Amino acid sequence: MPTPAENPGTPENSGMPGAQGTHEDSGTSEGAGTPGKPRRTRLIGGPGLLLVWLYGVMVVGAVSRSAVQIATEFDKAPLAYSLSAVAGLVYGFITYSLVRGGERARRAALVCCAAELAGVLTVGTWTLADPSAFPDATVWSDYGMGYLFIPVLLPVTAMFWLRRSRTVTS
Repeated sequence: MPTPAENPGTPENSGMPGAQGTHEDSGTSEGAGTPGKPRRTRLIGGPGLLLVWLYGVMVVGAVSRSAVQIATEFDKAPLAYSLSAVAGLVYGFITYSLVRGGERARRAALVCCAAELAGVLTVGTWTLADPSAFPDATVWSDYGMGYLFIPVLLPVTAMFWLRRSRTVTS
């Protein structure tokens, strides 16, 4: 029977340099059985699963709302409806990145969460400073008040989780 030193893909070696595993094993891997290809870091374990669920709900809410509004009354508030559609796309990309896993997906999701937070803060402030610019609400209006402030809390929570779940390199 080979020793852990002879079989770098074993769980005993998952934290050693050159091993296939990372500090979190997802059970699915990009290169399972392929030497030199690291396994994906699992991002949807524990609190990450709740984030995926919440982002999924936000995708459905933002995309369906904006699609109906764009299709039926776009001329009423084109900026608001377009911003809601953009929010839905951002939520969708973050959801996909969390489910996909891996270090590149984690970094991409982290950047998108930062952009999402900047968008929420910008649009939230804009809607309070100049309400006439938004004849109808967006997902991010008033910092997401219409969505129980989830749009402002979600990216902060996700960024914390994504920073905490980064791959340990030694």
